[in-house]
Formats: sequence, structure tokens, C-alpha cells
Amino acid sequence: QVQFVESGGGLVQPGGSLRLSCAASGSISSIYVMGWYRQPPGKQRELVARITSAGNTNYADSVKGRFTISRDNAKNTVYLQMNSMKPEDTAVYYCNAIGVLTGVPVGDYWGQGTQVTVSS
Repeated sequence: QVQFVESGGGLVQPGGSLRLSCAASGSISSIYVMGWYRQPPGKQRELVARITSAGNTNYADSVKGRFTISRDNAKNTVYLQMNSMKPEDTAVYYCNAIGVLTGVPVGDYWGQGTQVTVSS
């Protein structure tokens, strides 16, 4: 099993910033990709950004130039710096990890989610 500790969500005004962090722990052999997804109210979950263990990144078009994903491989932790935030960034943000646990084939694991609300 993988346990996630997500933090950094909350309420922010339009134009403001937040930083999300997600630390994974458990019987982890290797995490190939870590990322953030979000689910706005009444909508489907969507990719925000993801990063490989080599540091390759990709972003949703809607957040390019505003959000930055980074990762500390030694700590199995991923961060999402969100700047110039907009009301449409309001969503539950979920941490995701694709990797290998001890004795378990490659799996796709999810955090419990953290609420981000952008409102004046």
C-alpha cells in the first residue's frame, strides 16, 4: 500500500498563489511518475501536471505558465506551485503516483484529495 500526505490546499483570492505538496510512503520500490489531477465541481477529473523521475514534465494547457510541478525523488514528494490563480482553478486536487511497490507490479495510486478554492 501507498500512503499519501497532501497539504497546502485552501482558499485564495484570484491572482494569488498556493503551493501543494504530496509525500508518498509505504513499501515503495520506485515511483516512475508523480502528478496532480483536479476535479472541478460537477466535472470529470483532469490532469493538471505530472513529472517523471527524470524530471520530464507536462502540463494541461490551462495551467501552462502559471503552475510549476517539481519533485524530490529521495523523499517521494511532489509539489505544485500555483501562481496567478483563477476562479476556474477551483477544484479538489488529487496527488497521483505510478510506481512499483515491493512484490507488487506497477500500479496507479491516488491521494485523498485537497480542496482548492479561488474566490474573492
